[in-house]
Amino acid sequence: MSEKSSTNPGAAGRAPAADRPTALRNVVLVGHSGSGKTTLVEALALASGAVNRAGRVEDGGCLSDYDEIEHRQQRSVQLSLVPVDWGGVKINLLDTPGYADFVGELRAGLRAADAALFVVSAADGVAGATRMVWDECAAVGMPRALVVTHLEAARSDFDEMTERCRETFGGEDPDAVLPLYLPLYGTPGADGHAPVKGLIGLLSQRVFDHSSGERVERAPTQDELPLIERARNRLIEGIIAESEDESLMDRYLGGEEIDIKTLIGDLETAVARGTFHPVLAAAPAGDGAKQGLGTVELLELITGGFPTPAEREAPAVTGIDGGPREALACDPDGPLAAEVVKTSSDPYVGRVSLVRVFSGTLRPDETVHVSGHGLEDRGHEDHDVDERIGALSAPFGKQQRPLSRAIAGDLACVAKLTRAETGDTLSDRDAPLLMEPWTMPDPLLPIAIEAHSKADEDKLSLGLSRLVAEDPTLRLEHHPDTHQMVLWCLGEAHVDVALERLRSRYGVQVDTVPHKVALRETFGEAASGRGRHVKQSGGHGQFAICEITVEPLPGGSGIEFVDKVVGGAVPRQFIPSVEKGVRAQAARGVAAGYPLVDIRVTLLDGKAHSVDSSDAAFQKSGALALREAAADARIDLLEPVAEVTVLIPDDFVGPAMSDLSGRRGRVVGTEQSGAGRTLVRAEVPEIELSRYAIDLRSLSHGTGRFTRSYARHEPMPPQLADKMREESANGA
Repeated sequence: MSEKSSTNPGAAGRAPAADRPTALRNVVLVGHSGSGKTTLVEALALASGAVNRAGRVEDGGCLSDYDEIEHRQQRSVQLSLVPVDWGGVKINLLDTPGYADFVGELRAGLRAADAALFVVSAADGVAGATRMVWDECAAVGMPRALVVTHLEAARSDFDEMTERCRETFGGEDPDAVLPLYLPLYGTPGADGHAPVKGLIGLLSQRVFDHSSGERVERAPTQDELPLIERARNRLIEGIIAESEDESLMDRYLGGEEIDIKTLIGDLETAVARGTFHPVLAAAPAGDGAKQGLGTVELLELITGGFPTPAEREAPAVTGIDGGPREALACDPDGPLAAEVVKTSSDPYVGRVSLVRVFSGTLRPDETVHVSGHGLEDRGHEDHDVDERIGALSAPFGKQQRPLSRAIAGDLACVAKLTRAETGDTLSDRDAPLLMEPWTMPDPLLPIAIEAHSKADEDKLSLGLSRLVAEDPTLRLEHHPDTHQMVLWCLGEAHVDVALERLRSRYGVQVDTVPHKVALRETFGEAASGRGRHVKQSGGHGQFAICEITVEPLPGGSGIEFVDKVVGGAVPRQFIPSVEKGVRAQAARGVAAGYPLVDIRVTLLDGKAHSVDSSDAAFQKSGALALREAAADARIDLLEPVAEVTVLIPDDFVGPAMSDLSGRRGRVVGTEQSGAGRTLVRAEVPEIELSRYAIDLRSLSHGTGRFTRSYARHEPMPPQLADKMREESANGA
């Protein structure tokens, strides 16, 4: 932040450690896929001396893309932590996936961080989903800065991208989003694109020249000074506008030259408060260079401008009984309160938990209380147990570097927490706490799976339980009606990664099968039926006859059984048997094999035999009577209808409503939901929503969100119902 000419105040090859919260910075990198987040993390690690020029740690392990699945997919699919040291400050860099399917990993990174670095590509622009994350950060007051990457691309333009960032992220105050440096361009090449050879500091009016392969500080030439005057004046005015010294603006407008130390101090304060968002530039290091363009400036911004963990408010906590507790303070000597922000499995050490410590100090081999976390509907059980933790370590690529402790504000990996899952709270066993959970996206893409073989079937349950323990954005459902095992995911890429993890980590191969929607059957009109079950095969025979009527009832009524037998035609002890038979047949269905609902069955008459009648015979008779009634009546298929809410930018409201109508949906209302966004409420058959998570993302360019909840079952259109009956008859 001070725009000084630093070489490398970090310690190469040494695992960074922190002995106090003020020597910590937790920074999450946010940006769309391909914006250059991972490349930037590696560049920062190189500039700090954490890795060598080849991008490898001292013993040769690769820093990034070390996960086998990430390597195959050639994109980040999980949150990764890279700790580096700069000037005695430990910086925990949290690299998040940019693809929408892995937004759960992004949310975990936001939870663990105290500031956010938004990475935007000068070649690709700002993605709509990135703006949504910016708004989330703004809602909680998280400090933010922006880094423009891909300046080496032929079509890149730093000035244009800066203006776009001001328009996109500045809101009502675009002067709160301003560059601290301007790129210094070299001679244009044959394609007309001028390469970036350095940066010009707007406050210091110093040039940081990389044209020689090293970062060299010098004074600007007479030709370079006019390039920065307008941008420098705008930056100074933006900083002064955020200053707590109200006299500063009058002094500046009066022609007084404001001391640069005062400006830098006010800038750092405004950045830490989250009211000013500096824009910086970054480009990869050239051959043999130790520092990429903009990396030193970024490290100085992080250490000088971003807040320490002690300056950020910790999540609220309660007792495990829900009772109030004092707010947490970032104090290494305070009560232990930590949270599992990520869970992964290592083939050698087992489950590894990435933990953010908010209060107290976490030490190896101590016993802690594990509590959490309210996601039972997704297959994650609540926890209230004591566990002995294993070793503490700092991740670095595939390595785990041992730590003797993790103080308040720090992050560390904890081994052998066999019960803890993502979102769980770790606290003192004598004073257990429960931390307020962060919001997780609801998985809305259903994938029905089956074990590939008998051997896979034996391992499937354990593999799935471990899979959902790692990823709270997955939901596992064993549907009672369709008898399918359904894995609910966030998108197709999420599905691919989940199934690949099942195969590669847990040795379970599964096949995907068509997802079935839980249909129902009902009588479309009144009918009557006679069930006659008479058999004689030596010894006691079987004799039971009953006569029933069936009437349709309003939706949601279930099955109502009425006894109107007179004169003892059906002995009193066998009437429950008839009802049992009727209900059993209703559960099996009478037309297409779907459960029968919303009917009233009235038992009117029947016959019995003093010797051959039995409970089993009258159960069979009741089932036969219901089937006969169905044979002469119109049977309607009922499909589930969901209440759907779609939150979408105003520009996409028309296409979204047209799409819902094409899914046989009924739009029941719209309302404004903040600036530039509309909430659309609709009722849509669930059979039309199987791929809606994917289609809405495509339609809205990743900016639309939706929720769904079961409303009721409704009659299916006759043409579609006939198709479903045909598929059922063919065993589809």
